[in-house]
Amino acid sequence: QVQLVESGGGLVQPGGSLRLACTASGRIFIINSMGWHRQAPGKQRELVAATFTSGGRTNYADSVQGRFTISRDNAKNTVYLQMNSLKPEDTAVYYCRMVVQNIIGGRLVEHWGQGTLVTVSS
Repeated sequence: QVQLVESGGGLVQPGGSLRLACTASGRIFIINSMGWHRQAPGKQRELVAATFTSGGRTNYADSVQGRFTISRDNAKNTVYLQMNSLKPEDTAVYYCRMVVQNIIGGRLVEHWGQGTLVTVSS
């Protein structure tokens, strides 16, 4: 079993910054990908940013490109999301997602964190 624990959400004024963190624990052989999604009230969950172990590729939603940065610490099984120049429309619950292989040759399994609320308001 793998658990994801998120931290770092809160209330921030427009133009401010926040850093989210998500750490995985449990039986982990390799983490194939790490990412952040968000869901605003009344909207569908959407991808914010993701990073892939193979090739080191990263993806960003157009709406956050240039403002948000995703990074990872493989030794700590942790992914970060540095959010700068925050806007009211960034207000949402942010969810961490990891795709994990528990054992050598095992299947890839998707795991989600519990979500952390980010509110951007003056």
